[in-house]
Amino acid sequence: MIIGIGSDIVDARRIEQTLKRHGDRFLDRIFTAAERAKADRRANRVETYAKRFAAKEACAKALGTGLRAGVFWRDMGVVNLPSGRPTMQLTGGALKRLQVITPTGCRARIDVTLTDEGPMAQALVIISALSGADGRGES
Repeated sequence: MIIGIGSDIVDARRIEQTLKRHGDRFLDRIFTAAERAKADRRANRVETYAKRFAAKEACAKALGTGLRAGVFWRDMGVVNLPSGRPTMQLTGGALKRLQVITPTGCRARIDVTLTDEGPMAQALVIISALSGADGRGES
């Protein structure tokens, strides 16, 4: 059962301008250490950050709070499962909100899709509640 959907689109040029203006201060405020390490290894660093920024916005929308009610940027991190499939790793207020919206007896699965077509980056996040007996998804 779907318990949350969020989408967002970001202009990578805006992320690039913010990086030039605020540098590490922006990166430290928004991105997890794992996200920074991944983006900084890539040739398309700005686009990688833009997709992850969009994913955080989309996740906050899927949680039903936006970036308020104790949900902060670094509470949501884009990670890849061993299969390569992207998902979100939630901590802090984002994890607490996920626990609130997940029905009793279920576990949450967060599906993420990321794409970019310069200069735009887009993300879609779907949060599903899986019954305890459903072994198809990762939480």
